[in-house]
Amino acid sequence: MRDMISNVQVIRGAVQTLSGVTPNNSALIDRRGFDALTVYLETGTVTDAGTADGFTMKLQHSDTTDASDFVDVPTAGLLANSDGGTTVAVTVDATNGVIAGGVGYVGGKRYVRAVVTGTTGTNATVQALAALGKPHRAPVATVGATTAAT
Repeated sequence: MRDMISNVQVIRGAVQTLSGVTPNNSALIDRRGFDALTVYLETGTVTDAGTADGFTMKLQHSDTTDASDFVDVPTAGLLANSDGGTTVAVTVDATNGVIAGGVGYVGGKRYVRAVVTGTTGTNATVQALAALGKPHRAPVATVGATTAAT
């Protein structure tokens, strides 16, 4: 029998401050030992989502920890969220302290990161949450750690 507590590892990334259109990369999520990954975007304080497009999280992946090797995950490597999208967008200033949404990853690379990019005027704090599942061996530790890019 496979239960959830022994078969899911949750990783919480560092809080990132969004300011304008500068992309913010999360620490790397190491998929070694797991076949499933969902990355969620959690908001902190959203002072200004920005212009009408607000800010958006997308996923990038690589087989190395070299930051320059990361590329956007193609649509075939993603599972759509409940809104039918493969990104997570926040467009309302009052979206404070919530999980704004998530994206499933089904690509084959070892490392994944979230990239959150705002629009003009964006001012907010966010963090990526990762749920790793389908471990090659269970039970697993329920709390994991991220990896720094080189």
